Amino acid sequence: MTQTVTIEVEGFGSIEAQEGERLVLALERGGVDILHRCGGQAKCTTCRVSFQEGEPDTMTVAEYDKLTEKELLGQARLSCQIECTPGMRLTPLQTVQSSGLEAGKAPAETIQPEPQWTTRPGASTEG
Repeated sequence: MTQTVTIEVEGFGSIEAQEGERLVLALERGGVDILHRCGGQAKCTTCRVSFQEGEPDTMTVAEYDKLTEKELLGQARLSCQIECTPGMRLTPLQTVQSSGLEAGKAPAETIQPEPQWTTRPGASTEG
């Protein structure tokens, strides 16, 4: 049975999510108008968030590569590439309201592309 977790979202309050659920979907379902212009494929970086607490130590290789390419590694995370876990406190960096853009195609229920996991730089489990 999946555990329910509470995620604190700056400017939006607390939202309930299922542990392991894609963060982008939990945010949207919780009333956050998060962008996902590429449909949650780790191609556009519009679903960026910053963590104040509870940042996962793992990240997908697709997220690592895209954040590196856009020079955002260590500054932001892609909510389409993150699974919800307890203790997350974060700020959405781009929303429909703040950008004036349409949200984008609905992301799939599971992380796309098929995730290959790595340890994020600066993670507590690194080295």
